[in-house]
Amino acid sequence: MTFLSIAGGGCWARFAEYTGMTGYSRILGFVVFWSWLALALGPDACALEPWRVILPEQRDMQIRDPACLPGPGFPAIPTPPTVTDPDPADACPAMNMSLDEAIRIGLANSEVIRVLGGSSGRTIYDPAVTNTQIDVARGRFDPNLESNNNFYRHESPGESFDPSDPTQVRIGGVGTNDYSTWTGLSKRGPTGATAALGASADPRQYNVSGYPLNPRVPSSVELSLTQPLLQGGGWAANVAPIEIARIDTERSFFQMKDAVQEMVRGVIEGYWALVAARTDLWARQQQVEYTTYALRYAEARLQTGFSNRSDVAQARSSLADFRAALITAKATVLVREAALRNILGLPPSVPSSVVPVSPPSTERLDVSWPTVLDVAAVRRPDLIELKLILEADQQRQILRRNEALPRVDAVALYRWNGLEGRTPDRSIASTRAGQFTEWQLGVNFSVPLGQRAARASLREEELILRRDRADLEQGMHNAAHQLAANYRNLAQYYDQYRAYQESRAASQQNLDVQTAVYQSGQGEGAIYLNVLQAITAWGNAVSAEAQALTAYNTELANLERQAGIILEAHGIRFTEERFASIGPLGRLFADRCYPRDFQPGPNAPRYGTSDEAAENAFNLQNPVPRRKRSSGGASSTEPPRSDSSPSEIKVLVPERLPPPMPVPAQELLEVEKAGR
Repeated sequence: MTFLSIAGGGCWARFAEYTGMTGYSRILGFVVFWSWLALALGPDACALEPWRVILPEQRDMQIRDPACLPGPGFPAIPTPPTVTDPDPADACPAMNMSLDEAIRIGLANSEVIRVLGGSSGRTIYDPAVTNTQIDVARGRFDPNLESNNNFYRHESPGESFDPSDPTQVRIGGVGTNDYSTWTGLSKRGPTGATAALGASADPRQYNVSGYPLNPRVPSSVELSLTQPLLQGGGWAANVAPIEIARIDTERSFFQMKDAVQEMVRGVIEGYWALVAARTDLWARQQQVEYTTYALRYAEARLQTGFSNRSDVAQARSSLADFRAALITAKATVLVREAALRNILGLPPSVPSSVVPVSPPSTERLDVSWPTVLDVAAVRRPDLIELKLILEADQQRQILRRNEALPRVDAVALYRWNGLEGRTPDRSIASTRAGQFTEWQLGVNFSVPLGQRAARASLREEELILRRDRADLEQGMHNAAHQLAANYRNLAQYYDQYRAYQESRAASQQNLDVQTAVYQSGQGEGAIYLNVLQAITAWGNAVSAEAQALTAYNTELANLERQAGIILEAHGIRFTEERFASIGPLGRLFADRCYPRDFQPGPNAPRYGTSDEAAENAFNLQNPVPRRKRSSGGASSTEPPRSDSSPSEIKVLVPERLPPPMPVPAQELLEVEKAGR
C-alpha cells in the first residue's frame, strides 16, 4: 500500500504539471484523486464495493443467519389435542359447526385456495396478475413521444506553415459550439401502420469570423407514414397479442374457479369424513364398554363355577383388541379434524374440537344423465380452459402465418426544411415557411430466402393446434367417464346405505340373541366367541352404515363438482376487488383503480343444522342394556363404564345371574321391518 501511495503521488504530480493545473484546481484534483484511490484500493467493505474499479473476487461463501431473514413468524397456537391428551391445559373451547358455516369459513380464508392435503397453488390474485398483460399488449399501440437534446463543443487542432517563416509550423484550430434537438411523436395503428411527426434543429456557432451565418440554425419538420403490406400488416395480426392476453386472463379466472370448486368439494368431503369418523369412534367405544361388561360377567361366572377360563381369556383378549381399535378411531377423528381445519384455513388446534351439527341427507337424488352431460359440457372449468387454449392457438396461428410472409412496406415522407442565422452585419437572415420541401415515396422489400424459421414456426403452431384439439376431445371423453363413475357411485352408495341399515338391524338382533344365549348358559351355542363375533359385526355395521351415507353425501358434491356447478349450487359468486395504483399521468397525479383480486363471496344456506352432533342422526343407542339388582329386588338398567379395569371388579354375591327374558318373535319381526 505504501508503494502504491508513493507511485500514485508521483503520477499525480506529473499529470498536474503536464496539464498546467495550478492553485485551487490542483488542490481539488489532488483530493479527488486520492479519494478515488482510497475507494478503489482501500480495505474490503461491502458498502463500498460498487465504487471499486475492479471488484474483488469471491473467495469465500457468505451465508447469512436464517434468524436475520425477514418474514412473519408463527402466531400463538394452543397445544394440539392427541389421543393421550385430548384436552390440553391451553385448549380452546369446542365449536359446533354446520356444513354451511364450514364452507363460509373456507371461502373467507381463501386468499390462498386450499384443497384437502395442502394448497392448490392458486390464489385469488392470479386473474388480476394475468389481466395486466392486456395493457402490456395494448402498450405497443400507445403514442410514443421522443425528445433528444445534446450540446457539443468541437475544437480539433490542425497544423499549417507560418506565413512569416515558412520553416516554422503553426498549430491552431477552429472551435464550434453545437446544440442538436429532436422532438418527435409516433403512433402505431391497428393495421400495423406507423405515423410519425417530428421537428429538429441544429444551431451551430463558430468562434472565428468569415462564415456567412454565425450562428447558423438549420431546422426541419417531417411527417412520415410506413404501412406494412404483407408481414406486420392487417388488423387480425396486430390485435392478436391483445386477444391472447384476454384469453389468458379468462384461463386464469377459470383455473382459479376450478380450484375454488375443488376447495368447496374438499370442505364437504372433509366434513362428512369427520362425521363418519365420529360415528365409528362411537361404535368402537360401545364395543369397549360392552366387552368390559362381558369380561366382568365372565369373571363373575368363573368365580361362581358357571364358566371356564377360556371365556375369560377370550373376553380379555377381545377387550384389548377393541381398546387398540378405539385408539385408532380416536386418532382418525383427530386426523379428520386436522384436515378440515387445514382446508378451512384455521390453526391446527383452534377450535380444540370440531363438532359437526349438519345431519347427512338420506333422500335419494334422481339425476337425469343427459342433463348432467349437457351442463358439464358448458360449465366444467377444465373443459372451458381447453376451449380457451384452442382460441389462443388460433390467434397464435394468425401471427405465425403473418410472420411467414415477405416484408413489404409502403413508405411516405414529407419534410419542410428551414435555415436561419446572423449575417456579418449582425442582421437576421431566414427562409420563408414552406420555401424548401422534400418528399419521399417508396416500397421496401425484404425476405429471408427459404423462410426456414418462419415456416418452421408456422408448422409448429399448426401441430400445436391439432394437439390441443385432441386434448379437448380427450377432456370431453375423460369428463364423460368421470360423470359416469359419479352416477354409478350415487346409486351404489345409497343402495349400500340401505343395505347396511338392514345389516345393522340384523346384527343388533343377532347380538341380542347371542347375548341372551350366552347369559343363559344353556345349549351348545352358549360360548363367548359367538358374542364376540356379534359385537364385532354390530360395530362394523354401524360404522359401515355411516361410511355409506356420508360417502353418498360426498358423492353428491362430487357430481356437482364434475358437472362444474358446485359453486352455483351453493350460491357462491365472485366479487372483483380493486386497488389504487399509479395512473397514466404518473405519481404527480391521483392514482387510478385497477383489479386486485376475485374474492369468492359467502355461500347461501343449503344444509340443515341441529343442536346435536351430526352422528346422532344414525340413532346411536347402546347395543344391549345391562341389568343390575336393585335394593327392592327389581332390576334396573346399568350404563356401561369403560373407565374401570377388570382387575377392580369384586363379586359381592356369588349367585347365578338370572337369564334374560327371551325376545318374542313378533317383536323381532317389528325390529326387522323397522330396519328395512
